Amino acid sequence: MKRIIYILATFFLAASCLDMNSPDPYQATLNVLTVTADWPSEGLERSGAEVIVEDMNTGSRYSSVTDKDGVAVFTLPNGLYRINLSGKSEDMVFNAASDRVVVSGGDKVLTLSLAISKAGTIVIKEIYCGGCKRLPQEGNYQNDKYFILHNNDYEVQYLDGLCFGTLSPNNSNAANPWTSVDASGVSSLPDFLPVIQAVWKFPGDGDDFPLQPGEDAVVCLNGAIDHAAQFPLSVNLNKPDYFVCYNTTYFPNTAYHPAPGNLISTDRYIDVVVKTGKANAYTFSVNSPTLVLFRPEGTTIEEHVRLADSIIPVPGSHVDNVVKVPFEWVIDAVEVFNGTSTSNAKRLVPSLDAGYVTLSDTYLGHTLMRKTDEAQSVASGYEVLTDTNNSLNDFYEREIQSLHE
Repeated sequence: MKRIIYILATFFLAASCLDMNSPDPYQATLNVLTVTADWPSEGLERSGAEVIVEDMNTGSRYSSVTDKDGVAVFTLPNGLYRINLSGKSEDMVFNAASDRVVVSGGDKVLTLSLAISKAGTIVIKEIYCGGCKRLPQEGNYQNDKYFILHNNDYEVQYLDGLCFGTLSPNNSNAANPWTSVDASGVSSLPDFLPVIQAVWKFPGDGDDFPLQPGEDAVVCLNGAIDHAAQFPLSVNLNKPDYFVCYNTTYFPNTAYHPAPGNLISTDRYIDVVVKTGKANAYTFSVNSPTLVLFRPEGTTIEEHVRLADSIIPVPGSHVDNVVKVPFEWVIDAVEVFNGTSTSNAKRLVPSLDAGYVTLSDTYLGHTLMRKTDEAQSVASGYEVLTDTNNSLNDFYEREIQSLHE
């Protein structure tokens, strides 16, 4: 998803704060939350945008749509909420989001400024990270992670030179060292993406790896081997035209990075641009990664990582550094939440992914899939995937990997 505009959300209280004299400030009283979308352009349709309010403690969800003035109204019990707004107008999509919104002790007005984007060209189609059971043996297996890219455009796209990585923190329920809170209690993320562990780059000189409209590219994050031969609930990743993350200098752990299978050509080895962590295997969260696909603009990734301020330490850490990636370089990004936790927090700003897709649990063989836009696919003559820049709308959890045979 190509970022065009990103405006920080602003918040306005319309009524009282928490009653600290109450024995339970989150007692079951009802309050009116009015969510107002601040459109940056007068020409955009304000009605019909979906607004989802999620109780961050219980997981309960409430949904509504904006009226002609861009307003949605909810009646809610006292609580801590996550707000998500998503809509579309012609060829643009718009989103807004906010975490940790306190609704308690009175009515509240929340004004969200929108992030406006256009649909992407190459999008992330599937993320399989949760692993499966080692049946017929005992235990769990997670060395078979992969993701799939898809050309969602009507023109040929090229994978050559595309970069990807995951964000710090690795897990959605971990404390986020990059979040700051202002005097009014509003939290915000930095104006860059902290890519942790390593940056990977597709091979090619510009036109070596074309992706036709509607075509997919499989990327093996761990072993490009037939995992299903030993564990039938897993997948066979030893297939022609698959790509594999493989660099024994930086990641020599052969349990996670065995030598690629005989059907994987060496020109499809994806290499490390820079390693910033200490692990001997590439760390890709089993329950809640944030995957980011990007292409540098006005420079190369090699030049970028050589700049003095491009690689910085994780706040409070003496082990890991991150590469700072500008928002405007991002082609697509997807945020995954841990379905077993109530402490998930956003790592992506609304202009890149206003929502998230939840992986309910690990080692079930489940995968995360982008939905197909059936009507647009028929009209285009190739598979077109849903792309609203909001993973709440675009993705779903599928019970079996798409590559399972």
